[in-house]
Amino acid sequence: MKQYGVIGNPLHHSYSKAYFNEKFQEQAIDARYDNYLLPTIKDVMKVLNDTPNLCGLNVTIPYKEQVMEYLDEIDDEAKEIGAVNVIKITEKNGKRFLKGYNSDWFGFTEAIKPFVKPHHTHALILGTGGASKGILYALKKLKINTQFVSRDPSKGLTYKQLTKEILQQYTIIVNTTPVGTFPEVKHCPPIPYHFLTDKHLVYDLIYNPIRTLFLHQAETRGATTCNGWQMFLNQAHKAYVIWEGKDLITNKKHVEKVCD
Repeated sequence: MKQYGVIGNPLHHSYSKAYFNEKFQEQAIDARYDNYLLPTIKDVMKVLNDTPNLCGLNVTIPYKEQVMEYLDEIDDEAKEIGAVNVIKITEKNGKRFLKGYNSDWFGFTEAIKPFVKPHHTHALILGTGGASKGILYALKKLKINTQFVSRDPSKGLTYKQLTKEILQQYTIIVNTTPVGTFPEVKHCPPIPYHFLTDKHLVYDLIYNPIRTLFLHQAETRGATTCNGWQMFLNQAHKAYVIWEGKDLITNKKHVEKVCD
């Protein structure tokens, strides 16, 4: 039996295990998918050593950048992005060989592209972690000017610097932070929501819960809102293509309303 999994910390928010195992069962694929909660990135070596049939891994918060030093090769796009969220595990010269990829940018691009309008020329990316790097790459591919927002003034604008004028110009806002993820659902990034309008497209990478407080606040101001579910599906399918060279069949019951 082939084995796959996700490494990260925490993992209680992740739907990957349930999703992949359901797909494997539906399509009679002899494989299973597990969660590997890592106290530190160094523990990835124990997972690799204890799981000889491991063929692929997803990587989530906070290890998308840290895991890169443990890989034998990194795909050119992932190298340019500076973050890895998919690892393909094969054998080369009798030894285990790990190659890193980034499917976040693809998943995000395909999810947001249908909702981008001509006036959406500037975007704010909330957060500067590993996930934000794939989003930056995707927005550049879409020829959208970007600016990071962080609590650290050395990494971009701070939340306190977000004025009405800035939000009038930057009409796409993407949350790449974990703020608002289950179970901390009563929290949201500290942006001035009262400056949002129906011209804004507000995207949250979080998909658990389906409707975060961040999206709710934007929605009440008339903004178009999208959660991270479609991005999750896109990047999950891309990951399986990387691992096996073929796609998983999409089941209609997994297609939920994710944008308004």
